[in-house]
Amino acid sequence: MGAMTAVTTATFDAEVLKSNLPVLVDFWAEWCGPCRAVAPILEEISKEHGAKLKIVKLNIDENSELAIKYGITSIPALNIFVNGEVVKSIVGAKPKPVLLKDLEAFI
Repeated sequence: MGAMTAVTTATFDAEVLKSNLPVLVDFWAEWCGPCRAVAPILEEISKEHGAKLKIVKLNIDENSELAIKYGITSIPALNIFVNGEVVKSIVGAKPKPVLLKDLEAFI
C-alpha cells in the first residue's frame, strides 16, 4: 500500500470522488519548487498510512480544468476529499510533522 498515483481529469472521478478512503490530492506543477520539496514527504506519508489515506498527485498544467473547478490559486495545494467532497485544504509546503498533525483526523 501507499505508492502515490497520478490522476488526470479522466481518472479523477473514479480515483478521488468515488474512493472508499479519504483522498489527499496534491495539486502540483513541474516548475513549482515547493511542490518538489513536499513530494518525498507525501511519498513517505503514503507508504506509512496508505491503508487509511490515499494520496494522489494532479498536475495542474495538464489538468487545469480541475484546478479551476477546485479554486486552486497557489501550489502546492493539498485538498482532502471524503465521500467526494473537499473537507480540508492545506496550502504550501510544510515539514512532515506539521503535515501529519494536519492529517491526523484522517490517519
